Amino acid sequence: MMTEELVIMRDRQAVTTSLQVAKVFGKEHRNVMQSINNKLQSAENSADYQSMFVSGTYKDSKGRTYPMYYMNRDGFTFIAFGFTGAKADQFKLKYIDAFNQMEKQLQQQKPLTLPEQISLIAKGYESLSADVKDIKDRMGLPGDMAHSFSKKRNAKIINVLGGKKSNAYRDKNVRAKTYRALFSSYCETFDQDRYNDLPMKDFDKAVDFVNNWYPPFELQQQIQMINAQLAIV
Repeated sequence: MMTEELVIMRDRQAVTTSLQVAKVFGKEHRNVMQSINNKLQSAENSADYQSMFVSGTYKDSKGRTYPMYYMNRDGFTFIAFGFTGAKADQFKLKYIDAFNQMEKQLQQQKPLTLPEQISLIAKGYESLSADVKDIKDRMGLPGDMAHSFSKKRNAKIINVLGGKKSNAYRDKNVRAKTYRALFSSYCETFDQDRYNDLPMKDFDKAVDFVNNWYPPFELQQQIQMINAQLAIV
């Protein structure tokens, strides 16, 4: 058995897989997976175990995708520790030799070239971008965006009422009624109960909504009638 088949290089680290361990030691892969899951889910030292195992997937001969784990030397040691017998001990020694050889190769490797560094950075950025997008999809408006939205909403109310000096704007009841009408339309459009709960990803849509919103016809008529009256003293 060639040592190259036992240990591979992934993200510049010598690792093996739960699938390979199961194959070499003649174990059921699901049992190896269960052993790893038990360690990851244990309350004691769970953080340490998480640095030893990384989830991955593989495809079987029919192209179906199944879960597996990558594990470093420490992770392998924990899993293989319980494998007993002379044959198991031989395989453990082969694995230790394979890890030693792979780690020696890694130590002898030249520093990354600039294109390789850029490639790694880009890979990390793609992952970061995905995380940021997921957060934006679920997160409500942060303070600065909420403040910006409030300013646009207030500006719209002032506009539809005819300006701050208009009769309609000075009439607190009409002004409050207009705010309620806008809020009601907003809740119906975005299925939200509060302005600040709006997901960040919908911010631009909400701004467009406010810019294009106008009061219901009856309220528009009321605003026009009040503004046509003599100035409220």
